[in-house]
Amino acid sequence: MSLRQNTKCFFISDLHGKRERFTRLFSALEREKPGTIFIGGDILPHALSSDFGHEGFLNGYLFKKLEILRDNLGKSYPRIFAILGNDDGRYDEQSMIEASKEGLLSYIHGTNIEHLGRRVFGYSYIPPTPFHLKDWEKYDISRYVDPGCISPEEGNRSTPADIDELRYGTIRADLEKLTEGLALENAIFLFHAPPYGTSLDRAALDGMKVDHAPLDVHVGSIAIGRFIEEKQPLLTMHGHIHESARITGSWKCHIGRTLAISAAHDGPELALVRFDLKKIDEVSRELI
Repeated sequence: MSLRQNTKCFFISDLHGKRERFTRLFSALEREKPGTIFIGGDILPHALSSDFGHEGFLNGYLFKKLEILRDNLGKSYPRIFAILGNDDGRYDEQSMIEASKEGLLSYIHGTNIEHLGRRVFGYSYIPPTPFHLKDWEKYDISRYVDPGCISPEEGNRSTPADIDELRYGTIRADLEKLTEGLALENAIFLFHAPPYGTSLDRAALDGMKVDHAPLDVHVGSIAIGRFIEEKQPLLTMHGHIHESARITGSWKCHIGRTLAISAAHDGPELALVRFDLKKIDEVSRELI
C-alpha cells in the first residue's frame, strides 16, 4: 500500500516525555504502519526538567528515534502532524520547525496543510490555567480569568512575547483569522485544548474553592467549543485534561456533525487512538 493510499491514522497526546510511552508508540508504528500520525501536544518532559532545551528531549531522543523509524520503514514512513502543548516550552518550537524542514514531521501550529483530500489545521493555545508556564496560554473569548488561574500577562515564559498580544489576543480571534474564507466541512483540527462543557474537559475539581468561589469542573475552551458548533468541521482532536475520560467514561463526543476525540490519559499507559480517514466514525482507543 502506498503512503498516498494509506488512510489509517494514529492520534496521541500528552505523552509528557515518558519514554516508555514513546517506546510503545514506536513498536505500534513499526507493527501497524499507519499512514498518518497526529500528535496533540505536551510531547516533552516538563519545561522545568533537565530535558528542557534544544539539545534535550527533542534532539537528544525523539528526533533520533524518528530518524531510525524512517530508515526502518522507508516508503511506509508516516506523515506526522504535530503541535506543542501548554507544558512544552516555546523555546523548543524552533527545533520542531527544523524537523519539519528535514521531513521528519509537519509542525502545524497556526497553519494548515492539505493531506489526503482533507485540510489539516493545528492550534496549540489553551485558556488561562493555575500553572506558571504561559508560553501556550491565551485569553479565551475575553480577558476574564477563572478563579485560581493566572492571566497570560503574568507567569513565566521561555521566549519573549508581544505585550499587546498578551493583553488583547484571544483564542476566538486566532481561530477566526486561521480559518477566514475557508470551507471547513471536511477539515480536521489538531487542538491541544478540549471544547468547554463536554465530556473531554472535565477536571477533578469537584467541591474545590478559591477565596470561597467554587471552581468550574469544566476547564476547556469556550472559543473552541463555539467554533466547532458554528463551523462543524469533520473531526477535531484534543488533549490536555488527563483525567476527563476516567471521570466521564468518555473520550469522544459529537458536537453537531463534528466528531471530537481526546487522547489524554492520566494513567501510565499510552492512550492510542486509531481511525481511518475513510471511516472516521469507527474510531477506537486502546491503552497499551
